[in-house]
Amino acid sequence: MTYALLKHIHLATIVITLALFLLRGAWRLTDSPKLNQKWVKIVPHTNDAILLAAAIGMLIVANLNPLDHGWIMAKIIALLAYILLGTIALKRGKTPLQRNLAFIGALAVFAYMIAVAVTKQAWPV
Repeated sequence: MTYALLKHIHLATIVITLALFLLRGAWRLTDSPKLNQKWVKIVPHTNDAILLAAAIGMLIVANLNPLDHGWIMAKIIALLAYILLGTIALKRGKTPLQRNLAFIGALAVFAYMIAVAVTKQAWPV
């Protein structure tokens, strides 16, 4: 698989990830029963697996070691923070305030990851 194809897959799945996160966040805010639909529990994780596979594929094809590139390591660490905040926002938050703050935090981390990817700098500001 070529780097360009992997990058297109990666970018498409990023857009889908954000859209699904925003949708699930809105449903969580309104306590919608739609959060309990089977596809809602499957599709986001499947998409995220494809996103991650494309990212790893790009690293392999481009022969990039995250330990040698601080911006890649920054994205990996930010990804872990995003996952943690996302689970608090959508599932594990005990109060609406916890869930809302985690949701905002997850979106901020998501924006940071995009900025890092675009600038290829761990501190993009």
